[in-house]
Amino acid sequence: MASATSKEDKKDKSEQKKTDVTEPSLNMEELRELADLVNENGFTDFEFENEKIRVRLSKNIVVPTQQVVQPVPAPVAQSATPAQATAETESSKADEQTTEADDGLHKITSPIVGTFYRSPAPDKPPYVKEGDTVSPDSVVCIVEAMKLMNEIQAEVSGEIVKVYVENAQPVEYGQPLFGIKQ
Repeated sequence: MASATSKEDKKDKSEQKKTDVTEPSLNMEELRELADLVNENGFTDFEFENEKIRVRLSKNIVVPTQQVVQPVPAPVAQSATPAQATAETESSKADEQTTEADDGLHKITSPIVGTFYRSPAPDKPPYVKEGDTVSPDSVVCIVEAMKLMNEIQAEVSGEIVKVYVENAQPVEYGQPLFGIKQ
């Protein structure tokens, strides 16, 4: 008889283990409540483990960045003396003449944002200088972007009349680099 009860005990224990495995130890409602509790207390990470289940909750917190805008003071109107007015009109005439002179030029513009270099290396002479004649396949400068050196070609034949950018200066997309008289 002792052997019969031991078989039944073994049978009951194996059935109990099967029941424990198939029964969920944490249902979805309990999991939601746990998540709400973690959220209410401001936790970013929570971990719970027992012999039946392991639960880990974590959330990414995105800190909003604030854009700082600095106010620009309004220009103060000053009364212009006749000498200042004459100087201003002369400088505006000079600017107009410069832009008129630039109008007839083909402008080589930067195809990317980067750093402008006139020569292949600091100890080397520049690719071109004012007065040099270039062909469409002539390399006129380098624009470095993300550690890549991009050779810029003239794309037209002509004479370099103007260099708009100083060596090792940052340039924007579409910014004029050279003026070529065709």
